[in-house]
Amino acid sequence: MSDKKSAILKVAKGLTENYASEELFMPKSGRRLPNRSVIIDIVRDLKSIIFPGYFSTDTSATVFPEYYVGHRLNDIYDRLKNQIEIALLYHGEEPEEAAARADRTTCGFFEQLPEIQRLLLTDVQAGFDGDPAAKSKEEIIFSYPGLFAIYVYRLAHVLYKEEIPFIPRVMSEYAHGRTGIDINPGATIGEYFFIDHGTGVVVGETTEIGNNVKLYQGVTLGALSTRMGQQLANVKRHPTIRDNVTIYSNSTVLGGETVVGENTIIGGNTFITESIPANTKVSAKSPELVIKKPKSQVSATNVWDY
Repeated sequence: MSDKKSAILKVAKGLTENYASEELFMPKSGRRLPNRSVIIDIVRDLKSIIFPGYFSTDTSATVFPEYYVGHRLNDIYDRLKNQIEIALLYHGEEPEEAAARADRTTCGFFEQLPEIQRLLLTDVQAGFDGDPAAKSKEEIIFSYPGLFAIYVYRLAHVLYKEEIPFIPRVMSEYAHGRTGIDINPGATIGEYFFIDHGTGVVVGETTEIGNNVKLYQGVTLGALSTRMGQQLANVKRHPTIRDNVTIYSNSTVLGGETVVGENTIIGGNTFITESIPANTKVSAKSPELVIKKPKSQVSATNVWDY
């Protein structure tokens, strides 16, 4: 037997033995998981309906908008309903109830689309008002990763509130992978929300964010780490951010009892685990800088500093 064949047989035996010892490697018997690719396609297709002039090449979007929207929604409806039904069946709902609930949920989700569109326009306005580098609102819609992450969050949040398994998280992790911005679909976020630059932003599941809030890159709105794990499910673990708050880069705000009051500015590189009053400016002391001379100016007395 060749070395290649022997190695493959050995590895295959080890992997299949692991399959037999742990059910988690395979979906539950007789059940299917939702299709991640289909869910991502739905996110993309909805974007071409909410902002048709930017993400659709179909000219009927401007000539016959009602036909365009109706035709696209009809297709998306069937795909989304199917994925929701699969997710519910996987979690043990009876087929008849899963089908009925999937239909109700999809209807309710579609009814929310005009409101999601309205909220996104406020987010675009917040981005334009808050970023002098933005040349136009069109540029924000077409290219800003922060707006894309917020868009996906606003879709996923509707399904999260309906307690649909898998799908909201697949949506949000798709945006996370695309943008580096991690917004849990369970977070509650108001109007005129803007994430500037965005990379490394984390917004935890029970975070509450008011209106006119601006976050910079690297901000974490997180939970205090404990060993209680799943015992803290459905418990408020993440902070509350009131209206008109700005949090600058690489700041961390932790804890379910932590409230940042309205009209507050949190400076960069701060670490906050207690509530901050309204109308406050918070900053961390600047670390001491060590400035070294160029090597050409190094003397015999300080040569070992390099």
